[in-house]
Amino acid sequence: MVEVKNLTKVYGDIKAVDDISFTVGSGEVLGFLGPNGAGKSTTMNIITGYLSSSSGTVTVDGTEILENPKETKAKIGYLPEIPPLYPDMTVKAYLEFMYDIKKVKLPKEEHIDEVMAIVKISDVKDRLIKNLSKGYKQRVGFAQALLGNPPVLILDEPTVGLDPKQIIEIRNLIRGLGKKHTVIFSSHVLSEVSAICDRIIVISNGKIVADAKTDELSTVISGKGQLLLEVEGSSSTVSSAINDVYGVKKVTSTGNNRYAVDYDNTVDIRRGVFNSLTKAGCVILEMKSGGLTLEESFLQLTSQSQRKGGNK
Repeated sequence: MVEVKNLTKVYGDIKAVDDISFTVGSGEVLGFLGPNGAGKSTTMNIITGYLSSSSGTVTVDGTEILENPKETKAKIGYLPEIPPLYPDMTVKAYLEFMYDIKKVKLPKEEHIDEVMAIVKISDVKDRLIKNLSKGYKQRVGFAQALLGNPPVLILDEPTVGLDPKQIIEIRNLIRGLGKKHTVIFSSHVLSEVSAICDRIIVISNGKIVADAKTDELSTVISGKGQLLLEVEGSSSTVSSAINDVYGVKKVTSTGNNRYAVDYDNTVDIRRGVFNSLTKAGCVILEMKSGGLTLEESFLQLTSQSQRKGGNK
């Protein structure tokens, strides 16, 4: 659905985006994660056509943003970090205005009512935008992005400045939108990305430093997987049985019948561990993935990137 290829953006001597490439599939919710100043917003502005790139291409559903800007932009709904609202308009008047600006072809009243229902702002449609709470203003921003039913949604830091209740509401909204749209969601907040996204791209100093499914990021970083087990049986028998499994690198007893098993991340050892322990007469009480937390993974990635950048 979205293909970014060798994208670079240079400001003077600074490379804000440095030769990055990635694709986002149809119906995928992608988290674009990085510290402030990493190049997230610049990349998203280029994808939407708001900024031009110094080099590289962005293709959305088969059309390239610079070669066919009008056609490509019509496929994208964009919510920038600060929603583009007119505070002296009512919610409905604003959406009608944006409908006309975007030259949407769908039935006007019916479509606007549908969009307002999706983002749950129908009850404030006649209120002035300036009198709405931050959370409602953000929803109005979502509504304008949805006008025309674009297949791709680009959301830049959509929960900044919201209170915890509003953040949960916006998370739920994004998850719902991900069922019908391809979503690229930018954030520097780890809990946001892990709660919403199927896949994470980590960017630091303008470069992509990781690209993995949310639950696999720590494994990709460390180059190894970790399995945490609780098993009934003697420690020597359990350790011997697990060590016999192909792909196992190390077995560590952590006490109280619990074990941490490091293994080659190119191998799925779970079935082998189960069969080997069963054969040895040991009962598995618990089996789950271990390894670095998402926070630890993020810090490791970005600190490594910053050290490399500082050596240039």
